[in-house]
Amino acid sequence: ALDAARRAGMELVEVSIPDLPYEALEAIVDIESAAAFEDLTLDGRDDQLVSQHGGAYPNRFRLARFISAIDLIQTERQRRRTMEVLAELYEDIDAMIGEFPNGSMASITNFTGHPSLTIPAGFVERRSRGMSPKNDDPASLDDSGPLCTVPHAVNLWGRLFDEGTLCNMGMALEAEFAMVGRRPPVG
Repeated sequence: ALDAARRAGMELVEVSIPDLPYEALEAIVDIESAAAFEDLTLDGRDDQLVSQHGGAYPNRFRLARFISAIDLIQTERQRRRTMEVLAELYEDIDAMIGEFPNGSMASITNFTGHPSLTIPAGFVERRSRGMSPKNDDPASLDDSGPLCTVPHAVNLWGRLFDEGTLCNMGMALEAEFAMVGRRPPVG
């Protein structure tokens, strides 16, 4: 992806973001979703949802009821600090490029509002991952399935309110990757 970006005429510079507790921001999603679906939790209908493992939404809704107002305020302060960190970073760059999936950047930009663009970059060979039909816990995934050709992607993250630059960069990379119309083999 970096070679493709260079071929497309992009100037690459290495950047890093400070090591902050970005994962703590997830509490905001848990609280907001618990509030949005409070009626499901209070009348027990969340028991009817299929996924009931520890990280499933019904349990996240239930657990969010125990997050204190003080913890929420501290998390919102962390969100503000994260926004300031990215504002400083984007003073010197147009966009960032990284692998997909990239959980930490996805979480960070979900809370700062920075746009993201995911672009197919090619295909890779991987063993398929599967779950037991009786166990919907993602922790039970294994890599014991057959070897498959699957799409591989890269992400671009852009400046606030500058989706045009992000889209232009994405189109240039898409041309370099020559993925238009290509599909993995079926079977």
